Amino acid sequence: MPSNFKIHIVTSIDEIDPARWDAIANPPADDLAASAMSACESPEGDTLQAASTLQKERFNPFITHAFLKALEDSDSVGGQSGWTPTHVLVEDQQGRLLAAAPTYLKTHSMGEYVFDYGWADAYHRAGLEYYPKVQVSVPFTPATGRRLLVSPDGGEQALQALILGLRSWRAKIDASSLHITFPTKSEWDALGRNGFLQRTGQQFHFINKAYGDFDGFLADLNSRKRKMIKRERKDALAENGIEIELLTGADITEAHWDAFFDFYQDTGSRKWGHPYLTREFFSAIGETMRDHVLLVMAKRRKRYIAGAINFIGKDALYGRNWGCIEEHPFLHFEVCYYQAIEYAITHGLARVEAGAQGEHKLARGYVAVPTYSAHDIADKRFARAIDDFLARERMAVDASLDEYAELAPFKKG
Repeated sequence: MPSNFKIHIVTSIDEIDPARWDAIANPPADDLAASAMSACESPEGDTLQAASTLQKERFNPFITHAFLKALEDSDSVGGQSGWTPTHVLVEDQQGRLLAAAPTYLKTHSMGEYVFDYGWADAYHRAGLEYYPKVQVSVPFTPATGRRLLVSPDGGEQALQALILGLRSWRAKIDASSLHITFPTKSEWDALGRNGFLQRTGQQFHFINKAYGDFDGFLADLNSRKRKMIKRERKDALAENGIEIELLTGADITEAHWDAFFDFYQDTGSRKWGHPYLTREFFSAIGETMRDHVLLVMAKRRKRYIAGAINFIGKDALYGRNWGCIEEHPFLHFEVCYYQAIEYAITHGLARVEAGAQGEHKLARGYVAVPTYSAHDIADKRFARAIDDFLARERMAVDASLDEYAELAPFKKG
């Protein structure tokens, strides 16, 4: 590593000045959304290519100092959570922050959405310890975004120093592996050039092809899917006397967070055994990030019965968590998918990322797009075996993406 760089490990985001962190996390950028929207509007444009272009993001809420601080202050990470903050920083000799990575020491593989349980099991059967491992990610957040936060002044040298710093930290604490999950495609390519094993996955995103309104989106669908969505929206609301409220900014109160947390706990308990995020987390983001939060709340007989939380970027709406205390047909689709689509169209956002999994999203106007992760395995024998597995897995993911593209619900031609 060049002598003009210094590597630091900090065990709390509070040790970093918020302005310094945010300056490299979301630096001023060119208007990427305009060129991406132009790609989508081209009649010859390929949907997957447009989706890949649209993954560029001028502002990502999840890598802000405020979001990471809310996770730490609320004890959603740290303590006994199995997520210990060990953020890696690169500074120059004058103390300027040139690069950083949101980094955690992990003692399990929960809350990551890139599954390596099989790798851990193989390690243990060989008499080796897979945990702890080093994770560069945003906890509990399967959303693509920058993970190697390099300032415009840092350049390639700062990037190389950051990669070296991450690998050195893994070696120093004798961790089995280093994982960088949901990076951008360009970061994934750079990590591959630096010897990281490359993995792909898939999600379903809504791509806003400059629709004027929700009806414009429906007009782009084939007749059968268009009728299905209209019927589902009608059945979800009118047939059950349910009203929808969209809340952001100062309109979100602690009473709303109380209601939403009840929904979140119900879903989290059924899916994961216990919810990852504490009640204090939602108050924290309500205080520091309220203008970047959209709550979609469903009310029946003057009582909130379901809700979904979304985070607002400059180019994307990120759907995160949902829950309910009453089950109604199609209500999940309305609250999580159709309201998000309508909001993105109304506010000129280029896409909606609706989280992990969910093949059923395809029929509702979402398209399959690739996601990425990169892995550095200490044991070279296991690294070779995993690399072979990943080569075959990438081929399967590519084939799946092609198949989903053929099944997209849009009009042909």
